Amino acid sequence: MQMMEQGYSANYIHCHYGIGASLLKTLWVKYQKYGYQALIKSKNTRLSPHEKEKAIKDFEIKHLSLKEVLLKYGISETAFGEWRKKYHIAGIGGLSLDKIGRPSKEMGRPKKKTLEEMTELERLRYENEYLKAENALLKKVKALVEERENRLREIGRKPSKN
Repeated sequence: MQMMEQGYSANYIHCHYGIGASLLKTLWVKYQKYGYQALIKSKNTRLSPHEKEKAIKDFEIKHLSLKEVLLKYGISETAFGEWRKKYHIAGIGGLSLDKIGRPSKEMGRPKKKTLEEMTELERLRYENEYLKAENALLKKVKALVEERENRLREIGRKPSKN
């Protein structure tokens, strides 16, 4: 901002420091209007559906520029674009406050029941699955041990007794 005050253009600063010219111009307008405090990142702005509708009308009916609307309401271009889409599809109802944060825990794998919570049939099925898995594991271990012993025999060594 000091360079802009000294008369350097946004394009010059963009070329030498790699900062987007559009971003520089937006920051410059904020800086001129509100001072240094405008450059400090603030929390995300949460507007009511009526405020969102007012921002859209300022842009479409009052013909304020996009940058003026974004600065006036303290919002991002992406958010404003989403609001306009929702407004034109579903009206003011489409602008209702969206849920933020993680989705509810209803999604995903259901919790496993403890053995006390299971019915007898569920408990027997669980035990059957467990025994099948245990049996498959033992077969795999036996096959690996036999393979190892065969390899040792081929090279002339005796397998261990462990």
